[in-house]
Amino acid sequence: MDTRVAAYAVVVEERTDQHGTGPRMLLAHWREEGRSGWTLPGGGIDPGEDPADAAVREVLEETGYDAELDGLLGLDSHVIAPEDRLRTDRGPLHALRVVYRARVVGGELRDEVGGTTDTAGWFPLDAVDGLDRVGLVDVGRRLAGLL
Repeated sequence: MDTRVAAYAVVVEERTDQHGTGPRMLLAHWREEGRSGWTLPGGGIDPGEDPADAAVREVLEETGYDAELDGLLGLDSHVIAPEDRLRTDRGPLHALRVVYRARVVGGELRDEVGGTTDTAGWFPLDAVDGLDRVGLVDVGRRLAGLL
């Protein structure tokens, strides 16, 4: 069984601009080997990298925003069956996902170039249920008390 440890951020902010009001959530659109869906910004932890540093790095890479973590929300443990993996010949994958609450402290929204996400955006919280999303989004919402 392979193991992948990754760090993600739940970024929610109150929107009060010409486009509306209310809470909105920052998501990145994952696209890899014919599969896709909206996900939390985040990804794999580099060898020796602190999970918190990885979450901040990944938010910047995938969204263009500098983020500051506001606390650890939790750890999610998920086993992916071989037939559900991108490479079905590799056996099961144990995904350990460290999930933080974060806020934007700088930068500008932009899309990732050359990574596993192709765009990023803000979504009203009440619109997230209607998105084509990966299960991690709901894990993050549940850990953050948003479900």
